[in-house]
Amino acid sequence: MTAPPRLPQRHRPAHPAVVERLDRPTIVFVTVCTANRKAILANEACAATILNAWRRADSWLVGRYVIMPDHVHLFCAPTATAVPLQRWVQFWKSCASRAWPQPSDHPIWQRDFWDRQLRGEDSYAEKWEYVHANPVRHGLAPTPDAWPYAGEINVIRW
Repeated sequence: MTAPPRLPQRHRPAHPAVVERLDRPTIVFVTVCTANRKAILANEACAATILNAWRRADSWLVGRYVIMPDHVHLFCAPTATAVPLQRWVQFWKSCASRAWPQPSDHPIWQRDFWDRQLRGEDSYAEKWEYVHANPVRHGLAPTPDAWPYAGEINVIRW
């Protein structure tokens, strides 16, 4: 018996359009990695730079987030004046790069990112539990709450 043919691996993430529905919130889970997966993000100065970039890029609201050494997970929701998600991510990555405290770290970000629109309250809770525990799984903190580079900027409720 022959094995079924393997599907080709995706080299670039697909970015389906965000679908806004009047009967439920719009929440997107985003993962952004550093260029060459350099472990440069998890320190006070860099985390502050990322948070400032998110606050400046205010057409989307950043809710819960975890900044790992080589990638960032965040949940975001569009505002009434939202630009397309790809443009928003490009904007805040650019803002963070221009203000980066360690010039020798450049380039900071991978060109693309991963995103997934959440479908329900259960999905949001499950994703957050997984993301929040990331520092523990990677041996960076004894508990999720002990990791200093995680938090919530805006409350985004399902």
